[in-house]
Amino acid sequence: MTLRTRTDVLLLAGFCAYLFFYGIGSFGLIGADEPRYAQIAREMLERHDWITPVLGGHPWLEKPPLYYWQAMLAYSLFGVSDVAARVPSAVDAALLVIAVYLFFRRFRGGVEVDAALITASCAGVIGYAHAASMDMALTATFAVGLLAWWGWRESGKSVYLALFYILMGLGMLAKGPMAPFLAGIVIILYAAATRQWRPVARTFWPLGIALFCVVALPWYAAVQMRNPQFFREFILQHNLARFSTNLYHHPEPFWYYVPVTALALMPWIVFVVVALAQPIRAWWGERKLAQLDLELQFNVFSVIWLIVPIIFFSLSHSKLPGYILPAVPAGSVLLAEYLQRHLAEQGTVAKWLALLHAPVAATPVVPALLIAYLVSAHRLPAGRPMLVALAIAFALCAAIALTLVSRMRLRMLRFITLIPVLVAVAAVLKLGATAIDQALSARPLAGELASVETHPLPVAVCGISRELEYGLAFYRNQSIARYEAGAVPSGEHLLVATPSARDFVAERTAGRHVSFLGHYAPQDVDYYWVAAAGATRQ
Repeated sequence: MTLRTRTDVLLLAGFCAYLFFYGIGSFGLIGADEPRYAQIAREMLERHDWITPVLGGHPWLEKPPLYYWQAMLAYSLFGVSDVAARVPSAVDAALLVIAVYLFFRRFRGGVEVDAALITASCAGVIGYAHAASMDMALTATFAVGLLAWWGWRESGKSVYLALFYILMGLGMLAKGPMAPFLAGIVIILYAAATRQWRPVARTFWPLGIALFCVVALPWYAAVQMRNPQFFREFILQHNLARFSTNLYHHPEPFWYYVPVTALALMPWIVFVVVALAQPIRAWWGERKLAQLDLELQFNVFSVIWLIVPIIFFSLSHSKLPGYILPAVPAGSVLLAEYLQRHLAEQGTVAKWLALLHAPVAATPVVPALLIAYLVSAHRLPAGRPMLVALAIAFALCAAIALTLVSRMRLRMLRFITLIPVLVAVAAVLKLGATAIDQALSARPLAGELASVETHPLPVAVCGISRELEYGLAFYRNQSIARYEAGAVPSGEHLLVATPSARDFVAERTAGRHVSFLGHYAPQDVDYYWVAAAGATRQ
């Protein structure tokens, strides 16, 4: 291993460790999906069942098993915890960064470190690397699969095409047919744009198709045999109906993914837009693109890769931010190609571009420094905290702008832009972790419930969000009964309810002794002890 390689390895390892693994358990699982998926993996591990995802003892067939398998392995190695539940996504993000580095080192030498660090520092990658969800697994398999396909397209080596099919099979296990479907669209549109259909025809390689089937189909066959309702629930409801209807109540405007993609590509979005425009202009003005070099063709391929998920998911009636994550690596790849071309031209940067990039790259530091206020008060504060945050952001903005217009120019873009990224991540973990934990996670409330019970008790809820319900299910490791659904436990139990539900609770617990135990202010819920039905009052 050469000195340069060792330096690259240490640099990437340090950044991946900091951006993806550091502070991974600073706050508990948030939202509905994180604790739900983490609990499914735990129940599968407890049942020693690698086929059927189970939640609360019942099959949960919304998603394929790749994340669950990864989490089960993490639980086996590190024990069941929220940290272990997030390890798979952090590992997948690191593998994505390594793959981008290796691809550029093999096919576009000179900017491999830039490409890897740009990918690692995109806001979408950092965010979902800390999430116990399927999105990073899908993104890693999809993105690395497309890079493998291009490696085959450029080198002609069948090992890359075999890797493409294997990764599409893993993508099928990560989140269903979306990975091979979108990959097929990207490849076909690339062929149409370049008028080169022969690579598409050669992509249909019998051995590759066999590899895909060997990787993906055994689980689908096994879960269908065990659960005859799987096809209806997974394919018809959670794929087709989710796309074509608002069945799951995630409506957003058609243009929703444009700002979401821009935020996911922060702090690089300005340069990504510029890098995106150049191959589009070249393609638009050149009718014989097939005769141009592979570098330009790869740029067109990357543009299509970036745009296809945005357009496809914009057509969906159900929209969530994580859906667009597979497009993010395309932006980092395009930017790395842009840097490679312009570094060869002495790295000149237009002043307007530097002055636009600098504030965009530095601005996220402000909400990061004030994250505790945003989470608790849902607004930015006035006064000294705001002035301090703005002063830090202004100093970073000035440093970025001056560096880009100085003699160092583009050669310093990577490192000068990474500074606000590192500051923002540190601020969120150090200044905002407690507020996020208290306001958005069930972990502190679960701790309070454990402190007031003399022996393990069932937990019921009334009026609370499903995010808090699923969080309690994970941190308590038990099924949660919901009063509104008529599931009022007959035995002694703890109850978590909103203050507005007091009359409903009183009606449902009529004739039973109920003791108020406390109020959890950050999420505005009360918790009670409820005696068993028919128990004699003391």
